[in-house]
Amino acid sequence: MTTADRVAGGRMRPSAWWNRWVMSRRGWWLPLALVLLTGLGGMLYVGMRTYADAPPIPDFVTAEGAVVIAADDIRGGQRVFLRHGLMNYGSMFGDGATRGPDFTADALRQTALAMRIFHLEAATPGSATESGLLAVADDRMRRELRANTHDPATNRVVLAPSQVAAIAALERHYGRMFGVGGSVSPQAWVPAEHDRALLARFFFWGAWVCASARPGVDYSYTHNWPYDPLAGNVPTPAILVWTVVSTLGLVLALGLILYLYGRYSQTAGWRASLQRRGALAAATAVEAFVPSRTQRAAYPFFAAALALFVLQIVAGVLTVHDFLGLTFLGDLDLRSLLPITVTRGWHLQLALLWISACWIGASIFVLSGADGAAEPPGQTALARLLFALVVLLVAGMLGGVYAGPMGLLGENWRLLGSQGWEFMELGRLWQLLMFVVFALWLVFVARAVRPLWHRGGTWSLPRWLLYTVAAVLLLSLSGFVAGPDTNFVIADFWRWAVIHMWVEAFFEVFATVILAWFLVMLGFVSRAAASRVVYLAALLFLGSGLLGISHNFYWNAKPVATLAIGGVFSTLQVVPLVLLTLEAWSFTRLPQGRAGRRPETFGQREAFTFLLAMNFWNFFGAGVFGFIINLPIVNYYEHGTYLTVNHGHAALMGVYGNLALGAALFCARCLLRPERWNAGLVRRAFWSLNLGLVLMVLLDLFPAGVHQLMAVLDHGLAAAREEAFIQGDTFQALTWARVVGGALFVLGGVLPLAWFFLSRLRSLRSARP
Repeated sequence: MTTADRVAGGRMRPSAWWNRWVMSRRGWWLPLALVLLTGLGGMLYVGMRTYADAPPIPDFVTAEGAVVIAADDIRGGQRVFLRHGLMNYGSMFGDGATRGPDFTADALRQTALAMRIFHLEAATPGSATESGLLAVADDRMRRELRANTHDPATNRVVLAPSQVAAIAALERHYGRMFGVGGSVSPQAWVPAEHDRALLARFFFWGAWVCASARPGVDYSYTHNWPYDPLAGNVPTPAILVWTVVSTLGLVLALGLILYLYGRYSQTAGWRASLQRRGALAAATAVEAFVPSRTQRAAYPFFAAALALFVLQIVAGVLTVHDFLGLTFLGDLDLRSLLPITVTRGWHLQLALLWISACWIGASIFVLSGADGAAEPPGQTALARLLFALVVLLVAGMLGGVYAGPMGLLGENWRLLGSQGWEFMELGRLWQLLMFVVFALWLVFVARAVRPLWHRGGTWSLPRWLLYTVAAVLLLSLSGFVAGPDTNFVIADFWRWAVIHMWVEAFFEVFATVILAWFLVMLGFVSRAAASRVVYLAALLFLGSGLLGISHNFYWNAKPVATLAIGGVFSTLQVVPLVLLTLEAWSFTRLPQGRAGRRPETFGQREAFTFLLAMNFWNFFGAGVFGFIINLPIVNYYEHGTYLTVNHGHAALMGVYGNLALGAALFCARCLLRPERWNAGLVRRAFWSLNLGLVLMVLLDLFPAGVHQLMAVLDHGLAAAREEAFIQGDTFQALTWARVVGGALFVLGGVLPLAWFFLSRLRSLRSARP
């Protein structure tokens, strides 16, 4: 750095700063280390506060000391909840499925109503007008709900007489709801009367957490969530304050990032480079490609992934049919064989597994013989072993998620069946097998990267891939911490530590690495430029994503600091997605870049369209739909509604689904014999999948979410999640409208692509010696 690069005080000019920390790899470690230390330090703080400030699981007693609900009853109710897979039917603290009620909101509403009736019946006749008696009863009910009489020394909560009466009413309410012939769907019935009583006590504890004041403040453990004006739950000032702060932070961050982008965009981002020798952009080069034996071993991952994609869609269709009541084949009710607690668990797990299978296959393909390095001996056998374990994992998951909630495994439901946590249903044995799969994947990547270790330095693409796979493996350890008796609030922290960190942090970086590697193989960008893009993506995604996990903790009994962190950093997650949108034009121009090739000669056009779609859904699915629900005041009202479902579908399928399919097609184009490639089928499948997803979002998921949000604003969350609302004319009509997009998605996209991949298992090119 020259003297001209410095100003008073020894500070660097912006251009010198950019050249040192972005253009020069030697300086990359410091910003990345700061981002990781800040993010992981913030996570450690949130984790510590989660344990320190978690609501207690106490004994609930009368004023005379008689135990009404023991702490063990609450834990027992949680075990019943998990064993029956009820998180795939309803939700707790807004987390879970939306077919049934949110049990915390429902229990709070039922408790408030029972307490109101108690006070009305205890009032002296003729002492006031009817409206006056109602006002007095409601005021007393709200004060008793908010009062926190927990004694840490004895771990006891003294109940008001009205609350004792409400517990009895709650047990009758859930006894009817979950009893055989009850108001919930048959698959959610809990046959044992004792188990139903335990469930009611667990749900009462959830309602108590939502209404009882956190020590030292005048709002509940959940910041007065869910919205329920009857129970006195309305937004706190802190929710509004941090919404404003989050919005201001987003505006400032966008301004800074857009300034840097305008000033330095010519030195970063996707920029076409001169076509390098041996690149796979031209159709002739793709058709002349000769794979290695290990690269051929990647294809079964793609074929299996498309088969799992079909199964996932079948499970999703069965889940939606439950909403519509279309579960009968003649006299046979499919819900007795395939209950929603099973089909939704399959739908979620299969989505994660088929996308992961595509990514494992893609990493095997790009690493095998990369840069002309010799493959370590045994890599092909290792890839085949990895595939066999993936197949075993899928079989174990399918069987376990079915047998656990169906009560076929007895006391082994958690070990061999389903643990009951949404997205983390895998029984402990299958969860351990998944860890082994990820560990073996890391071993494969490490062995492949070893011959390339001294090529390209610390930040080469092979090393980036190794770093991200190692992070995925380490984060999966979080899933082993919580058990069925762990405080639900604490268990949810560890559950989100896996899900959010995978999806909104390291998976984003992994996706960028794979995408960058494909573009290098195509000859569109240089290796140096690709590494720089991955570095910038890591800074942005990890900078916002690690602490952005806190938006999942707004309402599940975390302290106000978590609300602040989540509000600010989850809003900042929009920033990298806006940058991706700005780069989209450059990305679309890469096939016509400096190589001077016409689009019709581009050999990977079909795979590239899926990668373009990923950019589109990154902005709309993850960015727009994510932003509108992550602001604290909006999330307060919409949490637990279809607006979250809308964001989940658009982001998961739109971003990761398109990337997984694009990666599979990129590799398949190089692995299949040229005459077996069907460009027309793939293009039709692309438009069917993405237009079908657009129609599902526009005709059902988004309007249904808005409709449900309006019901929350009018009547509270409990009313917007009850069976009468789900079976109402508007909600049912919107669910029927999803059939239009769903039919196009399945018939024009999923099934043709699955047939394409599975029918070509014997059409692979011969391997090079």
